[in-house]
Amino acid sequence: MARNLVAVLSGLLFGLGLAVSQMVNPAKVRDFLDITGTWDPSLGFVMGGAVVVFYVAWRVSFGWPQPLYAGEFLRPVRTSILETRLVGGSAVFGVGWGMVGLCPGPSISSLAYLLPQTLVFVIAMAVSTYAGRWVLPEVEGTARGTGAG
Repeated sequence: MARNLVAVLSGLLFGLGLAVSQMVNPAKVRDFLDITGTWDPSLGFVMGGAVVVFYVAWRVSFGWPQPLYAGEFLRPVRTSILETRLVGGSAVFGVGWGMVGLCPGPSISSLAYLLPQTLVFVIAMAVSTYAGRWVLPEVEGTARGTGAG
């Protein structure tokens, strides 16, 4: 029960943060990405703040034997080269984000505004995520339990 409550509260906090920072506003996101036109750097501060919070949480987690609501930490395995899947996925994500102005987290938060285009985006995202499991099955050994990093 506590695990589900923490998950719901975390999701609500995340969604609220996206709404307050206007990351759910496709026009604001496109303006951030338009560095030669109507560039709006404010989302850079949002991302910078997120990086700082993540960095602190990541470093603190190394001192814990296990997460509060899971059996072990799953951390990515370090590789010395960029993988094709990583570069390809990043490119598709970036192109989609630039064209539409939404990415997965903000699109789900944007459903609260009841805009039809957001609903179409979220449905397309869900279908493509599900279909991607057939095209590129999960590679074994991409994450490992850890105590050190």
